[in-house]
Amino acid sequence: MSTPSESKLRSFFTGLMRHQIVIPLAALLLLTLFNLIADPGFFKISLGYNSDNNPVLSGYLISIIDYGSELAILAIGMTLVTAASGGQDISVGATIAIAGSVILRVLCGTESRPETLQAPIIVAFLVACLVAMLCGAFNGSLVAFFKIQPMVATLILFTAGRSIAAWINNNELPIVSDVSFSYFGGYLPGVPIPTPFFIAIICFVITWAVLKYTNLGLYVQAVGINEKTSRLNGLNPTFIKFLTYVLLGVCVAVSALIKVSRLSTINYSVIAKDIEMDAILAVALGGNALSGGKFNMSASILGAYVIQFLTTTLYKFEVQSDALSAYKAVVVIILVVMSAPAVREKISLLFNKMSAKKQAQSA
Repeated sequence: MSTPSESKLRSFFTGLMRHQIVIPLAALLLLTLFNLIADPGFFKISLGYNSDNNPVLSGYLISIIDYGSELAILAIGMTLVTAASGGQDISVGATIAIAGSVILRVLCGTESRPETLQAPIIVAFLVACLVAMLCGAFNGSLVAFFKIQPMVATLILFTAGRSIAAWINNNELPIVSDVSFSYFGGYLPGVPIPTPFFIAIICFVITWAVLKYTNLGLYVQAVGINEKTSRLNGLNPTFIKFLTYVLLGVCVAVSALIKVSRLSTINYSVIAKDIEMDAILAVALGGNALSGGKFNMSASILGAYVIQFLTTTLYKFEVQSDALSAYKAVVVIILVVMSAPAVREKISLLFNKMSAKKQAQSA
């Protein structure tokens, strides 16, 4: 007969394995232990000063929260799109190039290197939001109204997006000289923590509030689980799918602002390259089914930072750039397989069998 403590432990483990967030947490723990053993200096954070003599924190952990933040912002929109449509948007990298190009076009006007900004930064950002939302609406229309498979529908902008971005600025590389523009992808004066982290927090809070105080999350999950049933219950699956792609466009515009702000210019062929794959992996690592349905936004956001943790670790140990994707793919495949509900259920059953066997032997 099992003791109360053993029964509680078994119940705790069984319940733990059912939570989506357990896999990204386990991955984060494994990466942390690996780096602690391989090189404890990985976690060193130092305070220095930038070229403007402002205090800034530096270190691998700072890089993770810096670059991981823009990925986490994308993961918010990608999670909603995946949950509602049962597919993924592979055009977000190219759309970031379009939105970033629009920001520079508005700020620079007809000149490539203006001495002063030709428009307020907020105006440039709002225009970029509008353009990115239109790109999302284009993708959403193909998926929701024309019933085209999401990856096929978004392949159009994936292929043409960077060319469109170059066309917006006549294939030139505009440069913004105003130092205030660099704050969004760098550091605010006197604040040693990267600005993208604060932007990400704002996006997280807004997302939390929307999901908590509206029915958007419930509607998205209902459509993803069973479109026909949701329609019978009075929902409009077509509009909800369309809406998720438009919301992803907003996330893309925010990421584009951060991207172009880092260098105050743009490289159409390189900017946000392969970021769509990392965003999809963040959603998968969060335990969300890529076929749609129930989702956990917190797990997706944590998954984004874990993906960036993995990327930074590989760079730290000088993995060649052309082999980086292969290493990342192997690790992520393992983590994604472990995050599958069926696998977690089998692990839980195995634990229960081992506990039962131990009890039988001690009886």
